[in-house]
Amino acid sequence: MTGHVAALYRHPIKGFTPERLNQAMLSVGQPFPCDRMWAVENGPSGFDPAAPAFIPKQKFAVLMAIAHVAKARTAYDEATGILRATAQGQPDFEGSMADAPGRAAFAAWLTALLGDEVRGELKVIQAPGHRFIDHPLGHVSIINLASLRDLEQKIGRPVDPLRFRANLYVEGWAPWAEMDWVGRELMLGFARAKVFKPIVRCAAIHVDPETAERDMDLVKALFDNYGHMFCGIYMHVTDAGQITVGDACTAPQMEPVR
Repeated sequence: MTGHVAALYRHPIKGFTPERLNQAMLSVGQPFPCDRMWAVENGPSGFDPAAPAFIPKQKFAVLMAIAHVAKARTAYDEATGILRATAQGQPDFEGSMADAPGRAAFAAWLTALLGDEVRGELKVIQAPGHRFIDHPLGHVSIINLASLRDLEQKIGRPVDPLRFRANLYVEGWAPWAEMDWVGRELMLGFARAKVFKPIVRCAAIHVDPETAERDMDLVKALFDNYGHMFCGIYMHVTDAGQITVGDACTAPQMEPVR
């Protein structure tokens, strides 16, 4: 069963706007390029940039906790380090994510946008080489679009795939086939990657990324219809290679890789 890459996305700031790509270079044992490099603390998180470690997403300004995060439209220029942000009723923002004043200015802009939903001081945090992913080993995430269409059919409503904030969106696989692939290897374009685990979903997927409204309980819909709260899979890259929209995504062999 061979699928193909329908879309590629990165999320430079955890919880904020997905940025569409045409191609990316996947590296062995590394997260998706330019993905979740920053997070915004919603009050002190305990993160130490001198000894970076996994911090639960509940500590951050993310969609699971604050739906109105989706009101911000962010865009990061990797070449210059400049972040631009817009939101209805707010002045446009532009600042460097490479220096502390720029990050502080974005936190101040965001504080004005979120208002009473902020529970503590907002602060943009980072550490060289560290990524703020939802699972400490969830390097690259994939959504099977056929699985989403099956969920749509079950609930009788369209579901925007961007609710799931994946790196790769794949067409051509059978619905939910990916749930049986743990420990097996796939070809992703010219890279090879091993399936780590299914992704457990939280209330972040309840938020419409366009309207910033919490408009449907998709976690309950997953459990009611399938008996689990999974949607998507995490991958570990085992052989480096480039992946481009349209590239093949080959499903694994029947036997687990030893």
